[in-house]
Amino acid sequence: QVQLVESGGGLVQAGGSLRLSCASSGMIFSLNFIGWYRQAPGKQRELVAIIARDGSINNSASVKGRFTISRDNAKNTVYLQMNSLKFEDTAVYYCHAKADFGAEYWGQGTQVTVSS
Repeated sequence: QVQLVESGGGLVQAGGSLRLSCASSGMIFSLNFIGWYRQAPGKQRELVAIIARDGSINNSASVKGRFTISRDNAKNTVYLQMNSLKFEDTAVYYCHAKADFGAEYWGQGTQVTVSS
């Protein structure tokens, strides 16, 4: 069982920056994927960015060039640096991980609110 705890959300003006952190109770280098999803009010949860065990990264087209995912294996933590934030980035951001045998884990979510 892996527990994921997000932090770093908050209120920011458009054009500003935030950095989200996801601390894992398990060793993240052993996970197949770990990353971020988000869900805005009235919308489906969507992929933001994920990083695979081999270090390859997949970003949503809507955040390319603005958001950067990274990981620190020693701290078992994944980060999402969010720059040039837009009003439409407002959502609850969830940390998500996939392990072997189909196991999936979600964090409790952290609210990001961008004021226009």
